[in-house]
Amino acid sequence: MMFQKPRGTRDFLPEEMKKRRYVENKLREIFERYGYKEILTPTFESFDLIAKKTGEEIRKQLYVFKDHGGREMALRPEMTSPVVRFYLNELKNLQKPLRLYYFANCFRYERPQAGRFREFWQMGCELIGCKSPLADAEVLNLAMDGLLNIGLDFDVHIGHLGVLKGVLEKFNVSEAEEVKIRRLIDKEDYESLEVYLTQILGEEKKELIFDILKFKGGREVLEELKEILKDFPKSIEAINNLEDILEFVIHDKYTINLGIARGLDYYTGMVFEIYGKKGAKQICGGGRYDNLIETFGGEPTPAVGFAYGFDRIMMNIDDLDVEEEGILIIPVKKDKELIKKSLIIADKLRKSGKIAELEIMGRKLRKALDYANSRGFKKVIIVGEKELNEGKVTVKDMITGEQRLVSIDELTNI
Repeated sequence: MMFQKPRGTRDFLPEEMKKRRYVENKLREIFERYGYKEILTPTFESFDLIAKKTGEEIRKQLYVFKDHGGREMALRPEMTSPVVRFYLNELKNLQKPLRLYYFANCFRYERPQAGRFREFWQMGCELIGCKSPLADAEVLNLAMDGLLNIGLDFDVHIGHLGVLKGVLEKFNVSEAEEVKIRRLIDKEDYESLEVYLTQILGEEKKELIFDILKFKGGREVLEELKEILKDFPKSIEAINNLEDILEFVIHDKYTINLGIARGLDYYTGMVFEIYGKKGAKQICGGGRYDNLIETFGGEPTPAVGFAYGFDRIMMNIDDLDVEEEGILIIPVKKDKELIKKSLIIADKLRKSGKIAELEIMGRKLRKALDYANSRGFKKVIIVGEKELNEGKVTVKDMITGEQRLVSIDELTNI
């Protein structure tokens, strides 16, 4: 019987892993430059933690299991709740702000489709303890800088949940109703939204909400919005907050979009989404979540963050050629002393930072060179007795075919 990989998962070839590691490191560079420190939490958490903000209905989207002690666990579907749990357990007394980032695999039990897998990778950050618009702007700048560092073409849409919240509060919409409205907006299910809003608010109020959701454009649309919402002080406050944040956003390439709701219920203020230009559109999402730490039993603590969908970023990257200068070392015959000398040469090269492989299959020289060619080695070191006696080896350039004798001491410069 042949075992198959579980549905919705992937095996990555060495070439793919090389590309993934390259992109991961380019993104890490930016997190580190902004002063963020890497953390990691367990792959599974208690089910109650994961379901805390979303409730029991999330169960069917998770991998849930009981451990041998009968405790209910779930594989993490995202990283923010585990990071908040970690913060409350061990980090809450540290001086603020806390700049944390992570790179981790997450799990969702959903129907696999393009760009959606049951095991997927997230890379993101949380900036905890600062309520200033500067913090929101910092994570926006960081999210964009990371993508620029890997040469990605993208669109940024920025919204603010406070604008809609201010209107709904004045319309006496309950929290449960607001959550339902936000989820329908996030799914872009405007038909159901229209039916639901007419039902709970009536025609006129429904129209106002649809007007808000249609607002899209540059910063100038905020003036127009202020005019429409002049009787909603909380909404005006939110628009002013968004303007303050945008003052500090270095990149001017963004769209204001008040139709962004984000699927997770814990966002409270500025929210944003970044879309790639190729398949699997959304590659990043985040925003401010000032109530989450409190919900989990902590002191009220402001926080803002985002996560990249790493797999989706990979789908948006043009074919990357990550150059690797490997050297193949070929002993000309199966002679123990010759092999030992070859090992010493390989060791010397590796210690100088080069990638060195030893031909261990006992192939004859011609066959070993064919292998070097098929694997794309640019250089080969041929180790023969006669040359070794003079302290030298033959270095062959596989592209030009040129061969030269090089002394063993000078090999690290080839």
